[in-house]
Amino acid sequence: MENVITARIPKSLDKDLTNVAKTEYLDKSTIIRKFLFTALNEWKKEQSIRLYKDGKFSGEQAAKFANLSMWEFFDLLKERKIPINYDTEEFEKDLKNIKWKKR
Repeated sequence: MENVITARIPKSLDKDLTNVAKTEYLDKSTIIRKFLFTALNEWKKEQSIRLYKDGKFSGEQAAKFANLSMWEFFDLLKERKIPINYDTEEFEKDLKNIKWKKR
């Protein structure tokens, strides 16, 4: 089930949305949903990066918050030249999780 949201927007924004809808051969509601979805996903990525950098989220938590896989999240960090917070304790935990045995 979908919710209905009502918002007041400037006439110029309405005009732009109408033009995009015509260009894309879609109705204005679909265009608004697409833009909101895209903007919300970008916001989640930015928030997850900020919380990760601040040490409030682990890589796993940040990836989940941003709706990304761990690899996608780490690729995002790489693109932004943000170092990965990965210490020995986390490394040993990961080795244990994959059942790596020390020789």
